Amino acid sequence: MAYKAVHRHARISATKVRPLASLIRGKRVDDALAILGFQPHRGARLLEKVLKSALGNAEDQRAPNIGGLVVVEARVDGGPMFKRLRPRARGMAHVIKKRFSHIIVAVE
Repeated sequence: MAYKAVHRHARISATKVRPLASLIRGKRVDDALAILGFQPHRGARLLEKVLKSALGNAEDQRAPNIGGLVVVEARVDGGPMFKRLRPRARGMAHVIKKRFSHIIVAVE
């Protein structure tokens, strides 16, 4: 049975977190936490929190063999955007998109 945790509307671009999710996909939970602990990126902290939440969900639902859990799904999807206007030359404006993401982690 898969135990899942989701962080919706994380205030970070999905492209910054996706490489970190690829690092932990398929690894055991304790190895994944060790990998994320040594990453200097802000997205690693967010992914680490979601992974710990999935592990807590597994403990809460009384999963057998907590130590042998494996990250079966680590997915980062794009979320909504704040759109802001930035003034440019000759009276024009450019749109700045402040991106969000949804971080999904499942362990089994």
